[in-house]
Amino acid sequence: MKKNIFMLLAALLYIQAAVAQTCLPSEIAYKVKTEGFANSKITELSQFMTDDLGPRLAASQLNDRAEKLVAEKLTEMGLSNVRIEFASKFDKGGWDNEKNYVAMTAPYYCSFAANPKAWSGSTKGLVKGECVVVDAQTVADLEKYKGQLAGKIVLMPVTQNYEMVFTPLANRYTDAQLEEIARDPRPENLNRRRPMGNWMAMRELQQAISKFIKEENVLAVISGSGAFNVPHSRGVQYKVGEPEPTPEIILPIEDHGRMVRMIQKGQKVEMELDIKNTFTDNQQINNVIAEIPGTDPKLKHEIILIGGHLDSWHGGTGGADNASGCIVMMEAMRIIKALGIAPKRTIRIALWGGEEQGLYGSQGYANQYLYDNEKRKTLSGYDKFALYLNMDNGSGRFRGIYLEENDLAVPFFEAWKKPFESLGFNTITLRKTGGTDHMSFDRLGLPAFQFIQDELEYDRTYHTVMDTYERLSLQDLSVDATIVAWLALNAAMDADRIPVKPGYPAAIPAPRGRR
Repeated sequence: MKKNIFMLLAALLYIQAAVAQTCLPSEIAYKVKTEGFANSKITELSQFMTDDLGPRLAASQLNDRAEKLVAEKLTEMGLSNVRIEFASKFDKGGWDNEKNYVAMTAPYYCSFAANPKAWSGSTKGLVKGECVVVDAQTVADLEKYKGQLAGKIVLMPVTQNYEMVFTPLANRYTDAQLEEIARDPRPENLNRRRPMGNWMAMRELQQAISKFIKEENVLAVISGSGAFNVPHSRGVQYKVGEPEPTPEIILPIEDHGRMVRMIQKGQKVEMELDIKNTFTDNQQINNVIAEIPGTDPKLKHEIILIGGHLDSWHGGTGGADNASGCIVMMEAMRIIKALGIAPKRTIRIALWGGEEQGLYGSQGYANQYLYDNEKRKTLSGYDKFALYLNMDNGSGRFRGIYLEENDLAVPFFEAWKKPFESLGFNTITLRKTGGTDHMSFDRLGLPAFQFIQDELEYDRTYHTVMDTYERLSLQDLSVDATIVAWLALNAAMDADRIPVKPGYPAAIPAPRGRR
């Protein structure tokens, strides 16, 4: 009986939303497009967020600098209540790379495009050593290397082989692909179990290897990741107060594989390294926040939230991941501000910290304003949360939106998207998509969504040293920002708002561990 009542209530809410939902008049859409396309500041913002800010690893000195500069920029834009706000404790502390030289010196000289692992240690000047391959599949395998590694440079075995690429490096979604994305997958996923894999065992092995290598006084550890002679960015396990870890460096798989193959054939391989990293005792993650205040006496305390994460990895300047999201959201706020339309609800921009290390910024915001995980109860901000729009899939053009299985949101976006269908913003899907900050709010049943975007070069470049200004499609970013401005304005002005998922907050699950 309770189940039937629940389903009836959900159906009634859906019908009510579908009947009542409208969008702002076409003349407002025209003004939004004119401001977004004729007066675009995308180029300036893109250069600012990449070239000017540089890398923005969570809690690093460069990230602290970026927070201050972004807050100044938001203030210059005329936004209100601009602040750098504490979000979460962060026990890894701050880490910055100051010097990075890596080369093979025997059997011949070759310098490499290398990337130190975040939170790994320094070499204390230029060091030289012979390279050895340590192939340990179990903790017991480490015993055969005991007493043999002091003063050596350890190469981890090859785990990724290069594969020829027979598809375009940059892609846009086809109509057929978008039709597939739009299909509701829930019936097929009903009884599907997700395999846990052997993740815990692999983590334990990695921790054992790191401890063993530290005890053996190894000069450095070299691993391979990435392709096209471009190394990935990664980090090591570390907490403030622990001994400084052994220097660890990532090489592209082509360079790493070359040395491993030579050693396996019996050739002597030597390297020289000069790595300088700085650790700082900065154990907090911040968010940068600003607003356009609401003006309606009854609705101004309700929040339309738009955002993306400010932090990046340290190898590049975080162009696609995720300067692009910050650029779009800042430009959307500029467009709305320039139009001079006083929103009924408050429109708030949040540029999150610590996303790459586990959604620290957005989870911290949710813990502060929306839901008390310990007491298992909602906070005052929960009932004021009207919508969150997130961007974190590179700079590709918006093709639609993931609605996270929230059927009640469909009529809203069906109405709102119409003025932008001619620009390809057509696809509404109930599919879930993960891995970024909207999850902190969707977990609570709140309306929080991520956009469907053309992939462009995203998969090839994110989390690499190539993730720079050059990875940005400025035209696409301009379209995306204009769409966000339009959606945020509609959500801020509508008499209705997207309902919380039926069954929440009672159905809020216990929080999961960080990624």
